[in-house]
Order: sequence, then C-alpha cells, then structure tokens
Amino acid sequence: MCGIIGYTGRQPAKDILIDGLARLEYRGYDSAGIALLNDDDTLTIRKKAGRVDDLRKLCQDQEYTSTCGIGHTRWATHGGVTDINAHPHKCGNVALIHNGIIENYYDIIREYGLEEKLVSETDTEVVAALLDKLYEGDPIRTIRNAVKLIAGSFALCIMFADHPGIIYAVRNVSPMVAACGEQGSIIASDLTAVISFSREYFVVPEYHILTLSRDGIQVEDLKGNVVVPKNLEITWDIEAAQKGGFPHFMLKEIYEQPDALRNTITPRIVNSLPDFTEDGIDDAVFANCENVTVVACGTAMHAGIVGKAMIESELKIPVNVEIASEFRYKKPLINEKTLVIVTSQSGETIDTLEALRLAKSCGSKVLSIVNVKGSTIARESDYVLYTHAGPEIAVASTKAYSVQMAAMYLIGCRMALVKGIYTEEQAKEFVVKLQQAIPVIEQTLKQADQIKEVANYIKLAPDAFFIGRGMDYTLSLEGALKLKEISYVHAEAYAAGELKHGTIALITENVPVIALATQKNIYGKMISNIREVKARGAYVILISMDEAVNDSTICNKHIRIPEQEDLFTVFATAVILQLIAYYTSDAKGLDVDKPRNLAKSVTVE
Repeated sequence: MCGIIGYTGRQPAKDILIDGLARLEYRGYDSAGIALLNDDDTLTIRKKAGRVDDLRKLCQDQEYTSTCGIGHTRWATHGGVTDINAHPHKCGNVALIHNGIIENYYDIIREYGLEEKLVSETDTEVVAALLDKLYEGDPIRTIRNAVKLIAGSFALCIMFADHPGIIYAVRNVSPMVAACGEQGSIIASDLTAVISFSREYFVVPEYHILTLSRDGIQVEDLKGNVVVPKNLEITWDIEAAQKGGFPHFMLKEIYEQPDALRNTITPRIVNSLPDFTEDGIDDAVFANCENVTVVACGTAMHAGIVGKAMIESELKIPVNVEIASEFRYKKPLINEKTLVIVTSQSGETIDTLEALRLAKSCGSKVLSIVNVKGSTIARESDYVLYTHAGPEIAVASTKAYSVQMAAMYLIGCRMALVKGIYTEEQAKEFVVKLQQAIPVIEQTLKQADQIKEVANYIKLAPDAFFIGRGMDYTLSLEGALKLKEISYVHAEAYAAGELKHGTIALITENVPVIALATQKNIYGKMISNIREVKARGAYVILISMDEAVNDSTICNKHIRIPEQEDLFTVFATAVILQLIAYYTSDAKGLDVDKPRNLAKSVTVE
C-alpha cells in the first residue's frame, strides 16, 4: 500500500526522501510528495499526482537545504488522484503523511468543527487538522490525545513547524520500521528504504510514539514510559532489491526461485528429514492436530490450495482453505484441535492479520508462513516458519508463491512423520523428491523463448482460459490470476471436468486455452477435455511432462516439463505460468512491475 519515509540527520533530506520513495514504488501508488522542515520553522510541501520521477522534476526548481523531512507515495482510497489529495498534508503548524484508513474521519470533522480547515477529499488531512486543533506546544501530548480519538488503521509521520529537526511517528496495524545510522535517523514503511542507512532496524511497536532526531530515536508508550525496542538484522544486500541486469523485477524474481527454494528448504532438513527445531515449532502442534485451516489472500491463498491438495492426499486429514477477508467475519468451524496456517509474504496483510487474531480467540494454534522477520503476523503467531526468499519487489508475487508451496510441503511431510503416517524412509524419499524439484525448475527456465511465442499469441486475445484437474486445477487458479493482474487479459480457471456443465459455452474460435496435464493418474480424462475445447476452435497451449503427448493434433503449442512424480510438478508448472503472464504483459508494452490499481502489500481493508 502507500509508501512512507522520514529522515532527519546531517545530510540534505530532499534527495534522500525522493530516492527512498523510488525504492518504495513497487508497493503501488498514484501520487507522491515530500514535506521539508526548514530551520526558520517553516514547512515546504511539494507533491504531485503521477510518478516519483514527476516529483523529482518538480523539486528541481530550487535548492533545498533542509535536513529533516517526510515523503509519501499514495494509493488512493479517500478522494481521487489529484495533486491536492496527494500527501503530505499540512494544516497550520502540522505536516503529516499517513498509510491506512481513518474510519471515523467524518465524525471527527463534525465534532471538532474542522470543515473550514480542509481543502482535500482525504481522511488523512482530517488527522492533520485535528492535531493542529489540539496543539498547544507539546507534540507528544497532542499525538497522544489525537490517537485516542482515531478509529482505524494508521501509520503516521508528523512534523511540527516549531520543533525543527524532529519527526514524530505512531502506528496502529499499518507497518513501519525505523533505524539509526551515522547519517541520522530514518523511518519507513519498508526495509528497502532503510537498508542503505543501516543493517539493523526495529519494527515500530503499535501505539508507541517515536521521536526521531539526528542523534537517535526515542520510543515511549502512550503513558510516557520509555521502551527499548528489539533490533533485528537485515539479512540481504541492497543489490537484492535491484534489478541486477534484468529488464523487470518480476523476471528477476522468477529466475531467483531455485535459490529461494534452496534457502527455504535446506535449513529445515536434518538427517534427511524435515525438522523445525530451529524455527521453534513443537512437534506437539502436529501431533494434536485433527484438521487444518489455511487462511490467506490472493496468491498466498493459492499456495494454500496446493498445500491442501498435498496434505489431504498424503495424510487424509481435512484441510480447509479460507479467504482471509471472508474468514474474519465468519463464525469459523475451528477449535483447539485445529491448526490454523496463515500465509502472507509481507506479514502485514490486514485481513490475514485479523483472521489470525480471530483464530487465536477460538483457541486454535496459529502457524504463520511469512517472508519478513519481525512483521506483525510473525510476532502474533504461536509459531513462525520464515521463508527465505529475500525481498520481492514486483507487485505480482512469484518466488513468494513457490516458497510458500514448499513450506506447505515441509509442514505436510513433518506432520505425516509425527503422526506415524510416514515412516522415516517415506519422509526421506519425500524430501529427496522435493529437493529434486529445484533443478527441474532450472531446466524449465531454459524454455523461455518458447514461452515468449505463446505470449505473443495471448497478447492479442481479450480472454483466456486455464483448465486442469487435481493439482493442475490448483495451479490454474494462480496462472489465471497472474495473467489478469499484469497483462489485463481477462482470464478464468476452470476444473476441466466442469467444462460441460456450462463453461464450455465461453470457448470460441481461436480463444487461448492453457491446458495443464501433468497428473498421470487423470491424464486420459484431461486429454479428453482438451479435445473438447480443440473441437470448438480453441487455440490450445498444453503444459505436460516430456513424454506425455504422442498426438500433436491435440494442441497448437506444447510446453514440456521434465518427468517427475505428480505431487512435485507444481513447482515447474508454476514457473511456466509466471513466464506466460510476464511475457504477455511485456509484449503488450505494459509496466510489468507496477500493474494498474494494485499494491504490493494490502494493509487496509
């Protein structure tokens, strides 16, 4: 969602802020701006609808010597995409930026008579006006009083004109991290904006007020008690958040998947068996589990559906997969015998976080699969399995999906071993096959040119359909999502056996159908379904294993993956589907890494 950065120190702040915003562009945004606190107790605001480069050009008109400022990339919620609605917002002596949603902003306007102070359509400006209304010279007391009046999620960075060199911050739900270095103090919504300043950082605790100065950061709770937050270490280099010679982050991250999988799987293999001792995950949570509920959103939910298929087929344990935004408003059928697995790349997805809290209130143990250490979901879970994918910058998730699937496979194997469903030898064999999926991905990536040809056909189509059975159907869901979100080709996934129950009516001449047929036990049925769409004029792109197809008339294009056991084809198949989406978007000349209307991390409802 919105990108936040604040800096106060010994260097001019303008370029630091704008460069930081450029690193946060991947989060999704439609406008950008900065506020600078000058030595003469004045505030300078420069903001503009459009890209960070547009803001950079806007700020070339003069020299800016201020060493204290805040910056923001906005993803519109309240009010349209305009210069006036862009952040920062200034009211009287106060300038601020905000990520989140203020749910009671209209009530605050009425109760405190703020109508005449407001010039934008945003809920954020209401907070600036409220702070200015309450301000009597003490910033911390003002923030403390204002926070008590605000309902909703928020990450706020605030400057008061009469307190030069100081930035104040407070949050609820919406994430922020902070760090100190030789150059000063920095705060941001994401580590990518912090790493050039310090290898150490801390997660801003909820409902604590930060005071950032050039010499350090003080943290206190709402009662005024000073708190010393726990420092964490950034385990990747800034190069990991750069393109490294690739034209787009998404393509780079697709090619990083073999290493991401090795980094996630290998540390959890001890004596050739899956082992979560170093993760602090007690085997008792698996032994006592009678059923599993996976809760997630989007791509993470699709990884959960793959996990469901694997666990149910191997362990015969019921697994439910729930959309987090629906689960959190249900009366879920879970209890102390349910293991709830929540999955989120960022660890800050708001619906998933609230679902986690609901699950814990029902007595369930919660195991989270996340990529970001110290994230809110990680901190609030009973157990955490960190994926080691490194930073994922492209909005469309790729390597996070693969490592989430791998994490589900490791969990399923360990659970089978603990419950006595697998013998040690069976578990070891499972681990070998899981690890062998990595070189299969490396072989699959060599087919990029062939996949480009497919994408050049799909780019001309208004619609595309994905079909599959069993595991292949679970992959089809993610393939359709990827194509939709970055190429804007309308795509749907269907269980192939359902075609005759209505959906085959959508098949017309030359419509692309991406058919997945990697499951040997239902291969014959799947080929019959492919013939049905081919007979109606579809342009069929078949994905199957090397030796599966003897009749070339059943498809227009055939993309092969190396031979392997059915259960482990998901990893190579996922890579093909990601490349199809990537090359289709690129062939259409679209901004692959920043699809319209989308944000990387959804931290507001």
